[in-house]
Amino acid sequence: MRKFSFHPCGNYREDYAQELTIFDTDYGRVCVGLFLVLLFFVIPLTVSPYMLYILNTIGIAAIAAIGLNILIGYTGLISLGHGAFFGVGAYAAAILATRVGLDFYLAIPAAGVITALVGMIIGIPSGRLKGLYLTIATLAGQFIIEYVLIHWDSMTQGTMGITIPPAKIMQWEIAGDKSFFFLIFFCLVLMTWFAVNVMRSKYGRAFIAIRDNDRAAEGMGIPIFKYKLLSFAMSSFYAGFAGALWAYYMVSVTAEPFNLSLSVEFIAMVIIGGMGNIPGAIFGATFITLLNELLRYITGFLMNIGVVTSSGLNMAPLREFVFGLSIVLFILLEPRGIAELWRIIRSNFRLWPFSY
Repeated sequence: MRKFSFHPCGNYREDYAQELTIFDTDYGRVCVGLFLVLLFFVIPLTVSPYMLYILNTIGIAAIAAIGLNILIGYTGLISLGHGAFFGVGAYAAAILATRVGLDFYLAIPAAGVITALVGMIIGIPSGRLKGLYLTIATLAGQFIIEYVLIHWDSMTQGTMGITIPPAKIMQWEIAGDKSFFFLIFFCLVLMTWFAVNVMRSKYGRAFIAIRDNDRAAEGMGIPIFKYKLLSFAMSSFYAGFAGALWAYYMVSVTAEPFNLSLSVEFIAMVIIGGMGNIPGAIFGATFITLLNELLRYITGFLMNIGVVTSSGLNMAPLREFVFGLSIVLFILLEPRGIAELWRIIRSNFRLWPFSY
């Protein structure tokens, strides 16, 4: 009798451990390893200081965007206060460094914890409100935090701002774009790894259940108020952590950057990058940061050639107009964002040279 042997033609999972793996094959692990080697050992040694500054800005924005993606993309709660939470983290790190004397490697996570507590307070209405009403509640939180940061002179120094001492590890001072590049992207890799693993756990599955149907999630025994507060806390922790990194990178902190416009930028990163996708937040942060730099270059170029002054054009609304147009185009053409485009490209390479 002839014996037949069967070979698997796909990835078949036989237990939950296989289902929860981040990479299905060794190929994915090797690609990530090569990317990390390129990131930490090639890029900082070959690019210009200006490019390092842009990459550092992208890294800080990506950490904050990952936090907002946990809240919006995975839990389905819209927040217009993420820019204020970013500012809370920056000021908390500055105050802890100048008044308490904490070292930066303690001040940064402590600032994230303080911001998480503030985020939980702002998130309390999520137990009763959702949709547009919750969005308005977070918008009120944005304005309240802005007011406190500006007018609490005894703590935040008001409009004068706070100058932060340099970050040090023993006798080694972290200063300059290259040194901060390693710090920022080490934190980004760590925070991305943590977020991916949380989304694979019961907490991540509870967030997704609440996003899809909160009543059904409550019927299944998920305490939705507890998990909504947890989502606000995690999202705010990421924002505060990123704000603390930004404060040390910028050396001084003032309240002007942490306005509603910054919150809208973070929402644009999540929508354009891809909601409910951790790498999508990084793609979105990269897109928005590069778009900011492009608009700054175009504005400077038009001013140099005299187009703006001679025609009387006002270039101030250009940034908001382009952001709004980008969001609308992505919603219409690719609602799943850049992460979905990346998935399609990877699939095409995997199937090449066949069409399907």
